[in-house]
Amino acid sequence: VVHFAAAPSSADSSDTDPTRTDWLDLEVLISVDGETLALAHLLEALTRGQDRVILRSGVHIAVDRPEFAHLGELVGAAGELNDQPRDGLRVSHHDLGLWDELAEIGIVDGQAAQWVRTAQALRGLTSHPEIDPVGVKADLRPYQVDGFRWLASLWESGLGGILADDMGLGKTLQTLALVAHARAEGAGPFLVVAPTSVVSTWAHEAALFTPGLVVREVTGSQARRGTSISEEREGADVLITSYTLFRLEVDAYAAQEWGGLVLDEAQMVKNHQGKTYQAVRRLDVPFRLALTGTPMENRLLDLWSLLSIVAPGLYPWPQRFVELVANPVERLGDAAVLQRFRRRIRPFLLRRTKEHVAADLPPKQEQVLEVRLTPRHRRIYDTHLQRERQTVLGLVDDFDKHRIAIFRSLTRLRQLALDAALVDPEYDGVGSAKVDVLVEHLVELASEGHRALVFSQFTSFLTRVRDRLDREGITSSYLDGSTRRRGEVVQRFKQGEQPVFLISLKAGGVGLTLTEADYVFVLDPWWNPAVEAQAVDRTHRIGQQRQVFVYRPVAEGTVEEKVMELKVRKAALFAQVVDGDGAMSTALGADDVRALFDE
Repeated sequence: VVHFAAAPSSADSSDTDPTRTDWLDLEVLISVDGETLALAHLLEALTRGQDRVILRSGVHIAVDRPEFAHLGELVGAAGELNDQPRDGLRVSHHDLGLWDELAEIGIVDGQAAQWVRTAQALRGLTSHPEIDPVGVKADLRPYQVDGFRWLASLWESGLGGILADDMGLGKTLQTLALVAHARAEGAGPFLVVAPTSVVSTWAHEAALFTPGLVVREVTGSQARRGTSISEEREGADVLITSYTLFRLEVDAYAAQEWGGLVLDEAQMVKNHQGKTYQAVRRLDVPFRLALTGTPMENRLLDLWSLLSIVAPGLYPWPQRFVELVANPVERLGDAAVLQRFRRRIRPFLLRRTKEHVAADLPPKQEQVLEVRLTPRHRRIYDTHLQRERQTVLGLVDDFDKHRIAIFRSLTRLRQLALDAALVDPEYDGVGSAKVDVLVEHLVELASEGHRALVFSQFTSFLTRVRDRLDREGITSSYLDGSTRRRGEVVQRFKQGEQPVFLISLKAGGVGLTLTEADYVFVLDPWWNPAVEAQAVDRTHRIGQQRQVFVYRPVAEGTVEEKVMELKVRKAALFAQVVDGDGAMSTALGADDVRALFDE
């Protein structure tokens, strides 16, 4: 007798591992005469055309049994799907040696030793200087004054830090106040490195809040602009450029003397093996400041990368950090190690949340909208799901290729949950239940005078949403990574009447202030909660006068539900390390990926 049943959830069974994510719904229990048969074993047999499986007891079970017929049909249909051609993706081994290059030429040891000498001289420091900002045309809130004084204390001490306030609390304003103070005290010009999309925002806010500072933007290569970095720096108080342009001309920047370095959206340098990180470490400056609302996006090593830049002597070597901190906290849930780590970094990391310092900010209400796929859409999704399961079951033996295939499979399933036409144009007529739900909400909101931001990871999906809105007579603005004249597009929405702004999550997740909107729709959940939080905080920030409503439509019975589960665990880890609250958790993304191989 064969019985099928869902594996017990974590709420039903104490044996379920809470750190695992069953991305592909492999945890189904099949019982044959009371003995359990793993679904993965059965799928493998069906995929390989085997005629039987062997239970642990040694009993042979034929796979052509009537109970397995429907599953066999799905596997057969999945096998008929054409796999995407391989792009020949390669990982450059050269990139893996960038950290070693820094160590070899002495930058790591030299910066660490200098930092330790400076830090040791501050053992008697018990409070921040009671100084007030100068040259700032804004009324700083009390917590912003505290932040400015903390920054000034670090600067005067020759130490760096991470200002990790919640997004929307004015990190740029506090930094500009520090720059104005440091320049008034005789410091050299400051270099600000930011994402390309944020460079113009820095210049705008500097002109607004610190009009006495001479600010210059470097927005093109030397060949294009016709001037050297030395010429751009001459007479400037602040020089602003993008991470890409900084990396390309790092030698020219390193040849200049700077009063300080500011890294905005500093999570951009979280990869310590990357060329941008290497370029930043090569810059010899007396003060380094990292600005980010998300100092740790995925794992503790992200935070280490920032600390190694602003406080290079704290944990100089990544291998030792992994041994002493990351592994005990992430894998073992060691509370004592976590508390010791938090005490050690506390002087160099300042974080305030909206709940603690912006009580006058209107509340934010978040809601998950459950979306049920249409029967035809469900059949297509389930058929493709069988195909992706086969990929995960080890049909590609090479580990690197297997890993790439897994993420490709997950991306394909995420697209299928949104709109089957994203995977195959032949499904164009199937429709998208998620778009239907979105349009229903937007029609009602527009009629009531509300305005909404709509985010998605997939520009192809945003394009289909825009076409649907056009057919419904709803006007919209649109922004993705290919948008030209980004500032003009943003200003048209801010000053215009369009009720909807369609935004690519990567292109619009940082550098925008859009408090004109009071509704946010995140169309496809992402397993990194920090990325979504950045998007939502484009509107839920200082200056917002209305309550903000955030909707997350999630397709039932799809990989999107798995993404939501993982996101909750990652948010818990962030809260433990950075915010200092929440229950202990041992979950990390790498383990969730490895769980894809488990049977």
